[in-house]
Amino acid sequence: MKNVSKALTIAGSDSGGGAGIQADLKTFQELNVYGMSVLTAVTAQNTLGVQAVYPMTPEAVRRQIDSIAQDMGTDALKTGMLFSAEIIAAVAEKIRQYQWEKVVVDPVMVAKGGETLLEWEAVDSLKNDLLPLACLVTPNIPEAEVLTEMSIQTMEDKKAACQKLHRLGPKWVLIKGGHDRGDDQATDILFDGKEFFTFQSKRIPTKNTHGTGCTFSAAITAELAKGAEVPDAVSAAKKFIAAAIENGIKIGKGHGPTNHWAHRLKGDESN
Repeated sequence: MKNVSKALTIAGSDSGGGAGIQADLKTFQELNVYGMSVLTAVTAQNTLGVQAVYPMTPEAVRRQIDSIAQDMGTDALKTGMLFSAEIIAAVAEKIRQYQWEKVVVDPVMVAKGGETLLEWEAVDSLKNDLLPLACLVTPNIPEAEVLTEMSIQTMEDKKAACQKLHRLGPKWVLIKGGHDRGDDQATDILFDGKEFFTFQSKRIPTKNTHGTGCTFSAAITAELAKGAEVPDAVSAAKKFIAAAIENGIKIGKGHGPTNHWAHRLKGDESN
């Protein structure tokens, strides 16, 4: 029997399939990593928005994590929608207990349609309890602005925000450039406390971007699970999500999902 790399996602369910647990597991599968999940909340959701959120209890989250840790274990994990301070505290407690180190924190706060996916009183718990345990934190610009309490308009602002986030405890900080203003390139900036790395991709004019943050962080997690170093994992994930956006699929009436199998299209075309 072949040993396979394993990745765990601790996140909410998107009934529409474009984000959350569903997007993470699709991404893990596409990148040849065995995916496992811990559910933090169930959402009634589609491409038009989030109609309802039903959070799990902290004890339910703990028990799911125990079930994974005490049997299969994991080579890397990511967190997505955690919703409340109580759930964040439960997740942090278990990460410390099982001494997991390859932890990617995607600080999901707001859905594409503007619905809140993290209670505002939970932001402090995210900063104080979870970020110090992170190998990598992956905020977009609005999320980074909340976490740093500063406006991010320029590349220098991004670098300053990276430094401020790094002081909260994560080993690496990645601020994503999807919300860059007035630029035809999406520029992500990665920081390890000493050195900055930049990753660029062409901005694609499309409304079908639902789940991009979840998918990107899941792809990074999958690469880390396979043994990649953080800059290499980010580089590979950047190519994966760029293909997923560029080769979009039209599903639903609102913000459609990215195409999780798009990275295979080039290979298909070359045959």
